[in-house]
Amino acid sequence: MSDLSTQLIHHPYRPPEGFDAVAPGVHKASTVIFPHVQALRTQEWKDKSGYTYGLHGTPTTFILEERIATIEGGRFCVLAPSGLSAVSLVDMAFLRQGDELLIPDNAYGPNKAFASVELAAWGITHRYYDAQNPADLAAKISPATRLVWLEAPGSITLEFPDLPALVATVQQANAAREGERPILTALDNTWGAGIAFNAFELGADMSMQALTKYPSGGSDVLMGSVVTRDEALHQQLLMTHMRLGLGVSGNDTELVLRGLNTMALRYQAQDTATRALATWMQAQTGVVQVLHPALPGSPGHANWQRDARAAACLFSVVFDARFNQTQIDAFCDQLELFKLGWSWAGPISLCAPYNVSSIRTHAWPHKGGLVRFAVGLEAVDDLRADLAQALATLNA
Repeated sequence: MSDLSTQLIHHPYRPPEGFDAVAPGVHKASTVIFPHVQALRTQEWKDKSGYTYGLHGTPTTFILEERIATIEGGRFCVLAPSGLSAVSLVDMAFLRQGDELLIPDNAYGPNKAFASVELAAWGITHRYYDAQNPADLAAKISPATRLVWLEAPGSITLEFPDLPALVATVQQANAAREGERPILTALDNTWGAGIAFNAFELGADMSMQALTKYPSGGSDVLMGSVVTRDEALHQQLLMTHMRLGLGVSGNDTELVLRGLNTMALRYQAQDTATRALATWMQAQTGVVQVLHPALPGSPGHANWQRDARAAACLFSVVFDARFNQTQIDAFCDQLELFKLGWSWAGPISLCAPYNVSSIRTHAWPHKGGLVRFAVGLEAVDDLRADLAQALATLNA
């Protein structure tokens, strides 16, 4: 090898074994090199015993998958490029033409949109059910139903459902159709993050997360995951994942792995701050209701109290109907520390106004506007003062 470029590309040096550090190594690959033809033909990736191609896993992604599975209390994990891609992966892995999907009416909006556009175009129907009413779910289950999404709490309005009752409803339906493909349950556990409660102890078949939120914690990476305890379900997810060509980068994986080290501390800090601000907000002029699962009177509070240990960083405020949307928008603009933006669980507090009636099929009981707040890591006193000055302007 006399040419310098060939010498560099095929350089024989390999660092010695035995290096260890706090942070796992960041492995990046499309091509994986095999030692010989036999390994190329036989090396397996589906059980994490070997490596075959970058999309099928590297040491870095395998480490993150194992850690996410541990956090969730599951056995198997597959990573996806975003939370929404994890949702669509579940749908595409387990639904076929002619099947029906049931989604909570208060679910994450893009989950509903994927069902109403892409799944509908593929001959898969969907219906929405009232997550606070297991009897409504029971009434909506049909012979075509094959997948039920769960979400705790509901997106934006934060109602906490009776998850064991919803799962039991599905199990009763499965018992009556022995020999047929069972109805599966998939929980969007982004809010709980494996910390507030264990999805599998409450009966879910699969637990999906947007790792974009708490596991990352930095508002700088997109990723999702699906965790199961059932190997057959995992293999079905894994093969669909492979055929779709879903993959995550080594650098993004590194960021999520780094975030995991502080996730429990951040979750606790943001939970504590959020409860303080939500409680304070209840007593403010112009506020009709504060929605937060840990607050008595918030929908599903008793379910949260029975099944959960923590309450994340979100709360929503329903304002008096005398304030029009323009005034509520101006309130949001008046805030200084609470920035306008989507997502949550990062270091910066966020807010966003919503018209709930426009995104729900079931009747929304309030006439006033709603603003969702995501509490970051700023000092509670500073955030309270920011809310106070914006409320003073609104009430003036």
